[in-house]
Amino acid sequence: MVSAPRLVIAAPASNSGKTTVATGLMAAFAARGLAVSPHKVGPDYIDPGYHSLATGRPGRNLDAYMCGPELIAPLFAHGSAGCELAVVEGVMGLYDGASGQGELASTAQVAKLLKAPVVLVVDASSQSRSVAALVHGFASWDPQVRIGGVILNKVASDRHEALLRDALDESGLPVLGVIRRAPQVATPSRHLGLVPVAERQGDAVDAVRAMGERVRAGCDLEALLALARTAPALP
Repeated sequence: MVSAPRLVIAAPASNSGKTTVATGLMAAFAARGLAVSPHKVGPDYIDPGYHSLATGRPGRNLDAYMCGPELIAPLFAHGSAGCELAVVEGVMGLYDGASGQGELASTAQVAKLLKAPVVLVVDASSQSRSVAALVHGFASWDPQVRIGGVILNKVASDRHEALLRDALDESGLPVLGVIRRAPQVATPSRHLGLVPVAERQGDAVDAVRAMGERVRAGCDLEALLALARTAPALP
């Protein structure tokens, strides 16, 4: 039986801030002394390197396309054994899978297989009430996907935050974090994405530290941990 508290960090689309939030949460909780198990949806081998820096544990992939849906829970159980929290970083948008139709290999599918609550990271730049419509759409698209709260990214000001919070009151979902617009965390990168940790270890360590600090400053860690603990045991 798998009983590790767990969260899936997802977003409406790529470049919304999933990696910053997921890696930052891993680092923030690890800094509090929790044994954190890091996971990544899909075959990406670069993000797990940053996850490992954040947690001191191996970053593990959960790829339903390569391994089959039936192996997701056993792989998760193996990786999270003995841990106090598991954080799963999604891939692309929440419902994006191996094709335009069906859920195979999507973050949503993995969340359902793990019975894990989803935290939706939303790029809130240049919008206010529209965020509520977006969140409502994602929360209602598949009733089996449980979105437990929202983290707002790239928020411009106190006024902007107030507008967003007022709008999201209509959604019934809690705001679990607000991350202000700031110069991007200086992660080593190139045209294909992040540079593997092994190529620039020092820069990667600094980037992970910065992610942890931003998330710790902007997110309600106690509420996020409480949400993770609502995940039921898996057989």
